[in-house]
Amino acid sequence: MDFTFHAIAEDEPGAKWRALFDRFWPAYERWFMRDGDRARPRYLSSLRALRTHMPEIVPTYERLVELAGNTDVIARFMSSFCPPSYLIACSQAVWSGDPAFLVRNYDYSPQLYEGVIFKSAWNGRQVISMNDCLWGSLDGINEDGLAVSLSFGGRQVVGAGFGVPLVLRYILEFCTTTDDATSVLERIPVHMSYNVTVLDASAKFATAYLRPDQPALIRAVPYAANHQEDIEWERHARATATLARERFLYAQLRGGARDPDAFVNSFLNPPLYSNAFASGYGTLYTAVYRPLEGSVEYRWPDGQWRFGFDAFAEGTRTFRLGSAAGAGVAAGVR
Repeated sequence: MDFTFHAIAEDEPGAKWRALFDRFWPAYERWFMRDGDRARPRYLSSLRALRTHMPEIVPTYERLVELAGNTDVIARFMSSFCPPSYLIACSQAVWSGDPAFLVRNYDYSPQLYEGVIFKSAWNGRQVISMNDCLWGSLDGINEDGLAVSLSFGGRQVVGAGFGVPLVLRYILEFCTTTDDATSVLERIPVHMSYNVTVLDASAKFATAYLRPDQPALIRAVPYAANHQEDIEWERHARATATLARERFLYAQLRGGARDPDAFVNSFLNPPLYSNAFASGYGTLYTAVYRPLEGSVEYRWPDGQWRFGFDAFAEGTRTFRLGSAAGAGVAAGVR
């Protein structure tokens, strides 16, 4: 299957972001309201949560809400507080050689994915990220060389907290180091379990195991798949082959990959690369974040697209998804 990706640069919220909103809002509104209006928090409680946990980002939130039309539903959605639950897969790891880099596969349904690479400077710090929920980040890097990536944590518990893409956006907007980022990850509540891997320009890395019902765990672990310290959701673990992927990442980092290029290329092949698009867990892209260069390469089996803070060319490109021979996992769960 072919998929078209879009690269957009806009330092301040404006016409380009509004065009994205117009394109994706109908689908997001249906998703946000799928369980009925009463299932989602009220506007004032959503705003209060933002002001309590991420006060620095509130002015950006207010600018975007105004730009989008400033309705009650838009404002509640854009707060990302207690959104509907959703499942992804994903693998991510840090190559800790010289220079260090963060590489990840994002595994999800192409029908539920924006495919937008967005460069911005909303709060004075340049950010390049893969967009989600209109202003959140699936992964990204800022001009200080701080790179972040998320994966699902493999637990069914849903609680009161934020969708993690907005937390990643907050980190990219306001943090400089891995220590800054892990401090944020320890204090901001999330609505589901996620694993967030962080790498900074000094090559310091960490993985945070985030849970809505327990304190976050910060570990000096350079990889993550779709479970945390133990398997809690057996069905999801089998469907996404999380243990096999984690063991493979561990082996690669322990010497299985002969060099950095071999390590990156392993993400384009089984067991990390997945063709399970019908189940919602196909690999949509591989991202390679290089903090010292301030760059990112997005890769597919048939090509790549590179961006940096000094060289960001807007445009569109179409790549083939699902080309890695033999890739796949068992039937997924929804």
